[in-house]
Amino acid sequence: MTSFTNKSVAPFKITVDENEIRDLKDRLKRTRWPDEALGAEWLQGTSLSYMKQIVSYWMGEFSWQAQELRLNRFPQFIAQTRDWNVHFVHVKSRSPESIPILVLHGWPDSFAGMLKLVPFLSDPAASGGKENDLFDVVIPSLPGYGFSDKQTKLGWVNRAEILHALMTEVLGYRKFAVQGGDVGAGVATDIAYQFPDSLIGIHINNDFRMPVPMPERSELTPPEQEYVKLLDKWELDEGAYGHMQRTKPQTIAYGLNDSPVALAAYIIEKFRAWGDTGGNVETRFTKDELLTTVMIYWATQTMASSMRGYYEGYHSSPMLWRKGKVNVPMAAALFANDYVFPYPYPRELGERVYGDIRRWAEMPSGGHFAAAEEPKMLAEEVRAFFTSLRS
Repeated sequence: MTSFTNKSVAPFKITVDENEIRDLKDRLKRTRWPDEALGAEWLQGTSLSYMKQIVSYWMGEFSWQAQELRLNRFPQFIAQTRDWNVHFVHVKSRSPESIPILVLHGWPDSFAGMLKLVPFLSDPAASGGKENDLFDVVIPSLPGYGFSDKQTKLGWVNRAEILHALMTEVLGYRKFAVQGGDVGAGVATDIAYQFPDSLIGIHINNDFRMPVPMPERSELTPPEQEYVKLLDKWELDEGAYGHMQRTKPQTIAYGLNDSPVALAAYIIEKFRAWGDTGGNVETRFTKDELLTTVMIYWATQTMASSMRGYYEGYHSSPMLWRKGKVNVPMAAALFANDYVFPYPYPRELGERVYGDIRRWAEMPSGGHFAAAEEPKMLAEEVRAFFTSLRS
């Protein structure tokens, strides 16, 4: 059992009131389904027939109580830091020489999507690793997400500062590692910018920072120009959600907070489109996994808060300390079928931001949600990078 001397930390157990579950099922029963253009399944958004399957499963076979039991097997806590209550999982290995690692999720993911990494990092010998490849694993719900406090005020939230304080002031780690993808990758990079002396290094599997200021396209190398061109196309084809969340998140929040079907459709479409699914979301994610993610957003009513972070990041995020290069050891794992960002992100573009790249691995499979899709593969890269920094 993890013990703390810091009085701001309290054990946490996920418990959703039974009245909330009854209300959810009542809303599911009363769903007013939209129509769908003939032959447009998944083409214009989430498939109507698949959503009807999911809702039928949700109302009948899905057990939130079973998922609560599964999640609550991991030691969880709430800590107050920088005026935020932050929820986190903390799994310590058996070795006093363990590397502390902060593992960060993205959107529309949650802490639950990172949990498959835990045995590979805290007990690698059980999965074919080496005894000295041990980590103390800290997996928070990002501030504004899940069981952490919601973002309810205007203004940019410095998640890097909050989570740095969690690791150093609350948990007492002098130096630590960070792994993240998507929003979590941005937070990892921001920690490296602001608190380099506290970091062993950062490991990122997507959403690498772009240079600030961005060079003129004529100054980019051919691979960089091609990447930026593909990124522009991706924004046109897939980026509507991001533009909405950067500009008018409150407008869409009403439907997502009121309708569980709308929320599920919004989240599941991203898992299918961004994961290495080949068009079939259940090749990578079970219905239970998908609905557990949906339930975390539903039960905590944090979809609006999570989207609000896009708005504040776009409108009020301070950029001064994001200029120049990150000067801590960095490693990248680029998963071949991550459909959020064009593949592969050119290393020379990365070198404009990350000044100490030690490892650059192009992975043969897996997608945007790498910790859930290919946890062993991701963990092996994480172990290889951070244990190399011991010597």
